[in-house]
Amino acid sequence: MTQSTPTLPPAHTPTPTFHPYQRIPRGRRLALFLPLLILTLALTAILQAVNAPLKTAAASQGIVSYEFGGTTAGAERILASWNGQAREHAGFSLGLDFLYMPSYAVTIGLACAWVAESLRRRARWLGTAGVILAWGLIVAALLDATENVALTTMLFGAPAEPWPIIAFGCATVKFLLIACGLLYAVLGGVLALLPGSDS
Repeated sequence: MTQSTPTLPPAHTPTPTFHPYQRIPRGRRLALFLPLLILTLALTAILQAVNAPLKTAAASQGIVSYEFGGTTAGAERILASWNGQAREHAGFSLGLDFLYMPSYAVTIGLACAWVAESLRRRARWLGTAGVILAWGLIVAALLDATENVALTTMLFGAPAEPWPIIAFGCATVKFLLIACGLLYAVLGGVLALLPGSDS
């Protein structure tokens, strides 16, 4: 009696790795990505404009300086440097940020997942890194929301512990994840287009 030998997949076949956008057909991802990219860029421009009146001697980077105040005294100095109109701008910025969060998280995360599916054919670790970052952008948005709660509490109340350090910690990790995601999406996208990558 002859036993059949089980067929093994080729050695180069990548092991599928689940990312948040796995269930979206590849052919439909561009239709989702482009509107989100436009929305994210538009919101970025609006937030930059809203942030302009928030730049003072105590807050050279406007709302970003407020995010990284880090201490009660630091937050107090920044808030004291803002007049009533500036505080209104800060409140509007924090509110609009709740729309910005899912927009940038999905835009960058989808780009990372998209690139990861191509790069894992070159090296499994490159694909895994992109998948981790795709999930990481969701974490960044959740940290952003937590940060905004802390900042809003101080804006409409008074700076008090633990809000400044919560905002600082969330902002630090959030920006790190966003920077890594953008770097991976851009450099990984270029690498995926080079010969030897099956996209």
